[in-house]
Amino acid sequence: MSLSAVTAHRAQLGEAPFWDAPTQALYWVNIIGKQALRLMHGQLQVWQLPEHVSAFIPCESGDALVTLSSGVYRLDLATEALSLLCVADPQAGNRGNEARCDAQGRLWLGTMQNNIGEHGEDLPVTRRSGGLFRIDAGGQVTPLLHGLGIPNTLLWSEDGGHVHFGDSLDGTLYRHSIQADGQLDPAQVWFGPHSRGGPDGSAMDSEGYVWNARWDGSCLLRLTPNGEVDRIVELPVSRPTSCVFGGPNLTTLYITSAASPLDHPLDGALLAIEVDVPGKPCHRFAG
Repeated sequence: MSLSAVTAHRAQLGEAPFWDAPTQALYWVNIIGKQALRLMHGQLQVWQLPEHVSAFIPCESGDALVTLSSGVYRLDLATEALSLLCVADPQAGNRGNEARCDAQGRLWLGTMQNNIGEHGEDLPVTRRSGGLFRIDAGGQVTPLLHGLGIPNTLLWSEDGGHVHFGDSLDGTLYRHSIQADGQLDPAQVWFGPHSRGGPDGSAMDSEGYVWNARWDGSCLLRLTPNGEVDRIVELPVSRPTSCVFGGPNLTTLYITSAASPLDHPLDGALLAIEVDVPGKPCHRFAG
């Protein structure tokens, strides 16, 4: 399996890769750089935003969602105009982190205490003030969890009955049953902690295995449906942040990464690797 950097762009904190199958386009963000990025037909386009942005997800209506520090906004990709969809988390001092859409096209957004300083420097996370929220196509917000540290990973079982959700502050990936009314049962420990770094974002393949990026671990872990390590994929970056399956057959694994004190040449790059099992597709926001 050969790894390569997809573009010359380097992010301070690359995150949230999203593959849009209808347009064969990859969306991702540079949180600290306040950038939303899209790679389509070999062309890289960058939208410079006024705040830190944790996710960039296309909508069925033709625009895109961006999760900014002050709320969830719609971004007109042509005019770059922003319009507020909702403020999911009213807690002052929090920012969005993990965000993905479920099979119904509803946005699930995990928030956390802001850990980015005025000049992009790391700030310590000193409180569990984050939450998990579900946002429907009309912008209605449903709170699901509270008291979170650093929410990462959002993946659903094939039948939609369970969600995998991690808290990097615990070094743990959890599994929640989803009740009939949409609320979540208490967390069950599914995987971790593990010696190879902390859990960051993840992708799920067609066999139900989870590919988890390991912050400060220089690798991905492929985890079985029972939460056991199937394989370790070594990476030339020290802080991989998330991954997504893309390409025409969903067999290209795109991996985002962050800058690090170790200053590896590819730190912050978007990487691509061909894998032997296809992934599950991403879902656009339904609105």
